[in-house]
Amino acid sequence: MTDDTQLHDILIKRIAAAGRITFAAFMEACLYEPGLGYYTSPGRKVGAEGDFYTSISVHAAFGRVIAREIAQMWRCLGSPTSFTLVECGAGNGRLACDIMDYLAGREPGMYTGLDLVLVEREPSLQAAQAELLASHRERLRWLPPEAMGTDDFSFSGCLYSNELIDALPVHRVMMTTEGLREIYVTLGDGGFAEEAGELSTPAIAAHLERIGATLLPGQQAEVNLAAPEWLAAAARSLQRGFVLTVDYGYPAEELYAPHRKQGTLLCYYRHQVEDDPYIRLGKQDITSHVDFTSLMRCGEGLGMPPVWFGEQYRFLLSAGIVEEIEEFERSAASEEQKLKLRLALKKLIMPEGGMGDTFRVLIQSKEIESPRLLCQRRIGG
Repeated sequence: MTDDTQLHDILIKRIAAAGRITFAAFMEACLYEPGLGYYTSPGRKVGAEGDFYTSISVHAAFGRVIAREIAQMWRCLGSPTSFTLVECGAGNGRLACDIMDYLAGREPGMYTGLDLVLVEREPSLQAAQAELLASHRERLRWLPPEAMGTDDFSFSGCLYSNELIDALPVHRVMMTTEGLREIYVTLGDGGFAEEAGELSTPAIAAHLERIGATLLPGQQAEVNLAAPEWLAAAARSLQRGFVLTVDYGYPAEELYAPHRKQGTLLCYYRHQVEDDPYIRLGKQDITSHVDFTSLMRCGEGLGMPPVWFGEQYRFLLSAGIVEEIEEFERSAASEEQKLKLRLALKKLIMPEGGMGDTFRVLIQSKEIESPRLLCQRRIGG
């Protein structure tokens, strides 16, 4: 029996027992069912051998710029003798490695008291992460996701994530002439089917009201209740410092705009975009665009106001990507290598047609008065 057949049978039994399940429950199983979900089973997900690219895949400069900003966060905290970096959803550890390599070489005073904590749901990734981060092994440890937000874990420093929130399970809703309805997953002829019903929780309507989102009749959308819960857990563990989130998404007014009639749910399989989440169970990624308004409103209620929010290209340009390019241009690298760098970085910083405009960066702070970060600099100034 193949993994997708096992997952299929598990979901069929759950739906048969309950009559129907929320799409959030279906997506949770497809992505995170132990040993069978997309993110909880072995195999490459990112890069040429995986199903999609991220900014990390493009060039180490992405991580190095984030490291520049993290070093500035350390200074905003008064250059403490200890500083903890927490990455949620670290994958193979590439971003953490690029950040740690930069800090080890450029910020020795910070690196001496630095700890790196990886929060990971897939145990098999620990070996790959440990191998890639071998030179930083004495500073590295792992934390199970369920420990975040508990009395067992607290830190001061920076928690960061790259394309984590978009992979959290979402509820799907649609507006009808009778009001807001939730889209459930049930069983039909020969497989899965969808049906509309009453909201599974009043939190869905409350969420949309809180961010000021109004759907038109016939419009579908996703509601991510897991993201505020994740942020609340992060806030409970963070004593003082920052939360840095990189992901693709929009403010609520843009995310729930009338022209997005079908919402933003997408699947990725071998670099191809798919729109059917009911095939290749556990073998394809399922995502939806991030509602950054919700994250900001939630953060404010948790004592973590936004420090900066904007497109990835603006963040990278302000925080030091130009300096990274200039240093590489002055290096002994060949002209061919320099050309490859220029072409690669276009994907990160081009405001149109690349990752620079699709992705957003949100930085929130806790217990820090008026922090001054690199990304707050005016571009060109």
